[in-house]
Amino acid sequence: MQTTATQTIRNYLEVTKPPIVFLLVFTSVATMIIASKHALQPLTAWLLVVATVAITSASAGCDTLTSYVDKDIDAIMHRTRNRPIPSGRISPNRALMWGLFLSAIGLILAYLINFLSFIWIALGVIDNVVVYSLILKRRNPLNIILGGISGGLPVMFGWSAVTNAVELLPILLAALVVLWIPGHIWSLAIFSREDYVRARVPMLPVVTRLSTALRCIVSTIVLMIPFSIWIYFEGDFGLAYLATALFFGLWVLYINLRLFLHPDNKMAYRAFKVSSPYLFALFAGMIVDGLISSV
Repeated sequence: MQTTATQTIRNYLEVTKPPIVFLLVFTSVATMIIASKHALQPLTAWLLVVATVAITSASAGCDTLTSYVDKDIDAIMHRTRNRPIPSGRISPNRALMWGLFLSAIGLILAYLINFLSFIWIALGVIDNVVVYSLILKRRNPLNIILGGISGGLPVMFGWSAVTNAVELLPILLAALVVLWIPGHIWSLAIFSREDYVRARVPMLPVVTRLSTALRCIVSTIVLMIPFSIWIYFEGDFGLAYLATALFFGLWVLYINLRLFLHPDNKMAYRAFKVSSPYLFALFAGMIVDGLISSV
């Protein structure tokens, strides 16, 4: 059966894992907007467009490269076997070239912005593709701890793209994302435990007792709440952000405490699904707060 041009475009888009890209890009763009209040120069439309294309391309490239690295795992797991590479809709070599191309575009554009932004993008690619996917994912149950550092680097990139500096606020924002990642992934690993066992991927909930994994998940959630409050004070935000951080933080904590007390696949999947809206809501709250304070 011949593949149409539209289907081909969809396949090449799908292999980049758009939901992940969207969330990472949103945290980066939100940070650019926040940073514009702390920068000597205003955030121009041109810089916003170039920086957004850079982080989008780099994130999509990383996800494509990890799809290439994980092609054998994805073919085994029920949750991932219909992805473009294991299903045969994109050949591994073409996916590799596509991932390298997108990553290169992201790196080049970041370099044109400033060298510090280039460093953050480069570190993100190295951590996500090399440290996490190539080295740790199949070998160490704490893979997502070190591998999750790349999740916070779009924030660092967003800040440096506007200010060309490193300050405490973007470090706190990046740390919040890094703290968010393990619970997000581990709750999914509980829900898809048989898949990970079949693929021999040693995610923490697969190789340790469920109670231990659940304690680790709740611990990261408990840490995220004070971090979100620290951000409120450090960023000089208003009540709109504070209310958002408290409401969504307590909501996520409630869901994960229910998972801890009554562990089952349904609650694990629910914990996984609410984690993304939490991160989105916090960064959206920062943007809304800034808009309200500027009126």
